[in-house]
Amino acid sequence: MHPRALLLACAVQPGDPASLALAGVIGAAFADHGTQWLPLTGLSAAATRAVMARRFPGADAALGLDWLALEGAERPEPRQDEVEDLVALLLDHLSPAAGPAEDGRSVAHALACASLGGNHLWQDLFLPSRRELSALIGGWFPALAARNTGDMKWKKFFYKQLCEREEIFVCKSPSCGVCTDHGLCFGPEEGLARA
Repeated sequence: MHPRALLLACAVQPGDPASLALAGVIGAAFADHGTQWLPLTGLSAAATRAVMARRFPGADAALGLDWLALEGAERPEPRQDEVEDLVALLLDHLSPAAGPAEDGRSVAHALACASLGGNHLWQDLFLPSRRELSALIGGWFPALAARNTGDMKWKKFFYKQLCEREEIFVCKSPSCGVCTDHGLCFGPEEGLARA
């Protein structure tokens, strides 16, 4: 059984966007890199174990995870600085009302890791559609979600926020409405959900 399917089979809330996203990213990481590396760049073994125990009880045993071996086994990521910047952006907007802070941190790491992928963010999180992604971001990071007033594609929005934080303005136009790349940043995100 694919690690993602195994995680979802153990999920306490299998239809919850956070559970779907965490299962997608964690499962894909285990499938791609094996279970001897931590699945989320920058998230410790203790934090990974805690979120799996809360969201996917029993999955660690079913996957054969050796938590002692995972203690010092962070997965090497050449773009770790990007992950750290994205996590910091998300955590600055984490709502305490959304749920346990540890889960929020895990969701932030999952979003950041998936943001490095080559598909739409909802696809790289293995979500059924962009709707679940918007619900996930709106639930855990509502102040950040509220800033996406034009419904910009989420990856582009996150990186635009990072650029603005550093006062780096790389956009071609001073306003999105007059930019020749408007269609790349806004509009429908078509495609099939990843299996």
